[in-house]
Amino acid sequence: MEDDKAVDIVTIELEGKSSIADYLVIASGTSSRHVATIAEHILEKLKRDHGETCRVEGLRQGDWVVVDAVDVIVHIFRPEVREFYNLEKLWSVAIPEHMEPTHAFGLRAH
Repeated sequence: MEDDKAVDIVTIELEGKSSIADYLVIASGTSSRHVATIAEHILEKLKRDHGETCRVEGLRQGDWVVVDAVDVIVHIFRPEVREFYNLEKLWSVAIPEHMEPTHAFGLRAH
């Protein structure tokens, strides 16, 4: 994902927290097209290197794409969609400082 210039990549270990996967990876792309491209490259690499055909949702819209690679679930968002859903908070992990929630006028919440 770094090669595709994904930003604010966060990896969350799920062992002991959930049985859905071992890891959850959250990242952002700069636009819908960028989000889709990152996801497409992940799918291509998994197919090429591991013969894996993964489930994917949201690829057509590109606002939030989920790639289910069984042991790893990858969420790729446009930044404003990521901020809205705030999965890092849901899983109680640190949110990158420059991504802290803002209120309706775009100012930092205090």
